[in-house]
Amino acid sequence: MKIAEYIEKNSELIELCKQGDRKAQYEIYRLYSKAMYNVCIRILNNETEAEDVLQEAFLDAFTKINSFRAESAFGAWLKTIVINKAINQLRSQKLSLTEIDDKIIESRPDEVNDEFIFEEKQETIQKIKRGMEQLPQGFRVVLSLYLFEGYDHDEISQILSINESTSRSQYLRAKQKLLSIMSTMG
Repeated sequence: MKIAEYIEKNSELIELCKQGDRKAQYEIYRLYSKAMYNVCIRILNNETEAEDVLQEAFLDAFTKINSFRAESAFGAWLKTIVINKAINQLRSQKLSLTEIDDKIIESRPDEVNDEFIFEEKQETIQKIKRGMEQLPQGFRVVLSLYLFEGYDHDEISQILSINESTSRSQYLRAKQKLLSIMSTMG
């Protein structure tokens, strides 16, 4: 029952936002801003830019809210706007991704697998976050979009205007680089 009330509450808020209700807009902002900020920070790796992109994304969302048709969750619709804004911010900084042949770097069997890394204790999660901050921008973006945002390589290639094979190789290189960085951390 509580789930239905939660969905209904957001539906009502969204309808009020479509009518320009500022209190409803604030409530939507309050409900979604932290999660959307986390998306921004994972992609941009810069607090100031993440805050700016977050504000721009919410402005766009409220401006375009009448185009929201409830065919997906509002959070997913908003997240798409946030990710696109963050990617555009990176593009404005001339995001450089290394184009590579169709050769994919294969993971070595002795490497730690992804599940082990992300199921570790809080200390390891913090280590991963610090390691991600040290990754080159192109690596960090592809890794974030794939692991945290759930995009596949075809979608990432379209978002970043790169080849799918480039997305795959950037992901594998980012994963290897992250493991290397983490192995040097105390």
